[in-house]
Amino acid sequence: MKKCIIPLLVLSVLGLFMAACAKPPTEEMNKAQDAVIRAENDADAVNYAGNTLTRARDTLAKMQSEADAKRYDAARNLAAEAVSTAEKAIEEGKTGAARAKDEAANLLNSLSGPLADTSNALSAARQIKGITLDFDALSKDLDSANTTYNEARQNLLANNFREATAKGQSVRSLLAGINTGINEAIQAKSRKQ
Repeated sequence: MKKCIIPLLVLSVLGLFMAACAKPPTEEMNKAQDAVIRAENDADAVNYAGNTLTRARDTLAKMQSEADAKRYDAARNLAAEAVSTAEKAIEEGKTGAARAKDEAANLLNSLSGPLADTSNALSAARQIKGITLDFDALSKDLDSANTTYNEARQNLLANNFREATAKGQSVRSLLAGINTGINEAIQAKSRKQ
């Protein structure tokens, strides 16, 4: 019986000694913190990969908790995961920004023709005798659409793609309202004849 206890006692002491000598994965943890900081300072990652960036931050917090609890293998694994997730956030941010840029540019490019068409339609409506239409209000809306369109172009050039898209959608809405007003006034005039 004593022969069995001695090896177990030696193994237990050796295990405690090894655990006491284990060191935190400082280098890996520092790399993880640097990677998450890089991602947090990347505007595209912040704007277009927020969920992935949040996962990287959460993984970093778990890594620190594991290191504080002296579970260094788990901390090392979480450090590698935090680096990978932070790098993924940066890549997703680049992809998201490119997609947003394309969408904003396509939207704004699709509005130049309708702006001219609406201006022409408003001018033509002015020539119709007896039409009931608030030309001053529609002219102000058209001016606002042109101003907003120019602002959207500036936003696109400044890489503010979300604002460019929002303003482009506003222009589209303004033009739709103007054209609806013109069409309804023309139809009303036609019914009177």
